Amino acid sequence: MSDQDLPLWRLNLLRAFYLLITVGLASSWGPSMLQHTDLWAQRRGELGAMLIGLAIFCVWGLRYPLQMLPLLIFELIWKVLWILAIAYPLWLSGAVTPGVEASFYACLAGVVLTPLVLPWRYIVHHYFRKPAQRWR
Repeated sequence: MSDQDLPLWRLNLLRAFYLLITVGLASSWGPSMLQHTDLWAQRRGELGAMLIGLAIFCVWGLRYPLQMLPLLIFELIWKVLWILAIAYPLWLSGAVTPGVEASFYACLAGVVLTPLVLPWRYIVHHYFRKPAQRWR
């Protein structure tokens, strides 16, 4: 399966998703990165920098939607892990805070939407069936 086998609408759907991630992360984390307190920097600075870095990488997805697919796969994996390892145990113990609940719904939206956008046949062909690159 080559890049040419995917219809243009699928590539544009991927581009729209990269744009959605970029705008979402930039609008929610960008202001904090530019105007923050020392306490915020100590507690949330690494997360903010990582997510803004992800947003910058997603800009490349607008130009190279297939080459940047690992970013979307990463997005799906970390959100599923967060829901299973963090949110679910908190829910079971009755310790969900409003912040955790908001994060849960944001992650759940990504877990629902990302699989709908990803070109699974392309991913299976290029990441699972294609021979690995040589080790030596």
